Amino acid sequence: MSTTGKIYEGMLQASGLRFGIVCARFNEFFVSKLLSGAIDAIVRHGGNAKNIETAWVPGSYEIPLIAAKMAKSGKYDAVLALGVVIQGATPHAGYINNEVAKSLAQIGMETGIPVTYGMITADNIEQAIERSGTKAGNKGADAAMAAIEMANLIKSM
Repeated sequence: MSTTGKIYEGMLQASGLRFGIVCARFNEFFVSKLLSGAIDAIVRHGGNAKNIETAWVPGSYEIPLIAAKMAKSGKYDAVLALGVVIQGATPHAGYINNEVAKSLAQIGMETGIPVTYGMITADNIEQAIERSGTKAGNKGADAAMAAIEMANLIKSM
């Protein structure tokens, strides 16, 4: 199928891009692995660690407020949200996950700055381990790759 006109795609090149990362302190053992994965992905794709600023908040529910502040500041080309919510015996985790996901999407829509979702929503600790750097990859690195691509896509338009 042929297309006409220009096609826009984001490159996976982080050189010159600035990133804000918001990390939840709750489940910090896992979140620190996500942060390491995100920074590694940015640097491996040509980014400079000096162009990455990180803010720690108490828990995942608090991430959107600081993500919004970062996105509105004009200092960053993309914002990453990193947190881990593990399901317990109550529906608490579902409420948090839903509100955080909706809020982060809204921040991106309102500011025009990509806000990527590097949240682990696990049913148990084993799933959190798998998604924070073992056999299922690292969701922090995934969020960084999406942030790089989206920041470049926006710059190309």
